[in-house]
Amino acid sequence: MFRIGQGYDVHRLVPGRPLILGGVKIEHEYGLLGHSDADVLLHAVMDALLGALALGDIGTHFPPSDPQYKDADSGKLLETVWQMVTSKGYRLMNLDATIVCERPKLKPYIDAMRENIASLLATDIGQISIKATTEEGLGVSGSGGVAAHCMLFLSSQNRKE
Repeated sequence: MFRIGQGYDVHRLVPGRPLILGGVKIEHEYGLLGHSDADVLLHAVMDALLGALALGDIGTHFPPSDPQYKDADSGKLLETVWQMVTSKGYRLMNLDATIVCERPKLKPYIDAMRENIASLLATDIGQISIKATTEEGLGVSGSGGVAAHCMLFLSSQNRKE
C-alpha cells in the first residue's frame, strides 16, 4: 500500500528568536515566531506524515494551547510523529520539501537540514530533497514570513492498510 502526504507551514520572522529550519540553527538577526521553536520545515514534514495516514495535523497532536509544547524542539515532535508512522508499518520512500524565504540565503545549510531529517526519520539522505526559493518580494516571504511545503511518499508491506 502506498500513501502520499502533503504539508505546509508558515511563521513570521521577528527579532529576539533563533531561526531554526530543518532542525538546524541558521545565523540570522531574526527568528520565527511560534509556540514551539517554529521550525516551519519540520512542521510541514510532520503534517505531511500525519496527512498521509489520515492522522490529523500537528495542532491536534501538539496543541499550541498546551504549555508543555512551549518552545518545544520540533525534532523531538517529529520523532514522535515518525513513531506513529512506523508503528503502522510504513516507511519513507522519498520526501521533497521547499522552503520559501527572501533571506537569509539557505544554500549553505541545506545539506545539514537533509542530514538532520534523514537521521530523525532513520532513512538515507538520498531520500530527502530540500530546496529553497524566494517569492521575489511577493507573498508570505515578501511580507516577512518563512513558509515550507513538503510532499512525501510512504510505502507499507501491510496489505490491509
